[in-house]
Amino acid sequence: MTVKTTTSRTIRYQTGFSLVEVLIALVIMSVGMLGIAGLYVEGMKAGRTSTFRHHAVTLASDVADRIRANPTAGVDYEGARGNNNCVLGNVDCTPAQMAANDIDLWLTQADEMLPNGNIAITFDDTVTPNTYQIDGTWDEAGETAPSYSIIIPVNPF
Repeated sequence: MTVKTTTSRTIRYQTGFSLVEVLIALVIMSVGMLGIAGLYVEGMKAGRTSTFRHHAVTLASDVADRIRANPTAGVDYEGARGNNNCVLGNVDCTPAQMAANDIDLWLTQADEMLPNGNIAITFDDTVTPNTYQIDGTWDEAGETAPSYSIIIPVNPF
């Protein structure tokens, strides 16, 4: 008698995801999300830096306009600040008093618009026409003393 043996194979098909595949997908997604978060932070820093630089340029332009409006003050723009009510108080000020008043106004603006902001003026009368160098500085996290500087020529009448 012959015995016939048959072997049956059980074929199983996998359905769904294994836990390892889910964990790998989770790691890939979290690395991507960290990258997006880093880009967002860098974008925020760039926006803040741009705002501060815009304020510095605007403030330096205002200082230049005030110097051009008072061209005979000269070295007085390197002096101390002083609120002489030259603009709002209807006081007839000398060029030196107007320079001190201008310094007071723009240092107040620098304090309001820039973190630890400062404006410094350097007068040079060794060249013709006389020049003023306007330097604006401020503090910014992660940067070493950012600044903005312009040199303007001014003809005293």
